[in-house]
Amino acid sequence: MPVTIRERRPDDLPVLVDLLAAQQPSTSYPQRWPLPFPPEEFLVRPGEVAAWVAVEDEAVLGHVSVTELIGGRMAGEWERATGLSAQGLGEVSVLFVADGRGGSGIGSVLLDTAVAEIRRRGLTPMLDVVGEDTGAGHFYRRRGWRTVGTARPPWLPDHRPDLAFMLLEDERVDA
Repeated sequence: MPVTIRERRPDDLPVLVDLLAAQQPSTSYPQRWPLPFPPEEFLVRPGEVAAWVAVEDEAVLGHVSVTELIGGRMAGEWERATGLSAQGLGEVSVLFVADGRGGSGIGSVLLDTAVAEIRRRGLTPMLDVVGEDTGAGHFYRRRGWRTVGTARPPWLPDHRPDLAFMLLEDERVDA
């Protein structure tokens, strides 16, 4: 069966918590596990404007959300690290797929869904990733994202690379 994308529902949260926990040892996402707060708060963030899950044969296999950056958890860090305003940006957040499903295209479909929503809102897509030279960082760079700054937030473990702020600018066609 093909993977479909649908809006996240409240009854998806227990399954998503289990998926997040199961994939964390192989991806290190999130950076700390167990989290020092309920994992549902990691999944559903302040400023969230939309969220989706990837589903195959009724099984939830992945997640992504879009959050507003203005007033969000990383707006100040973004502006200090990049010198750019958070105004006009939409953030791709909490993108992950089920353990063993990396490389299957699910992450790409989820990312495309989030980017399309951000663009529909007239915003420029941004995200943060721990380490631009990690598997996740390479995934985004292959898809046209570029690093515009870095930060070292207090929640980041000492042994992990800096947080990279990435931007996906509008595609331009030269005439």
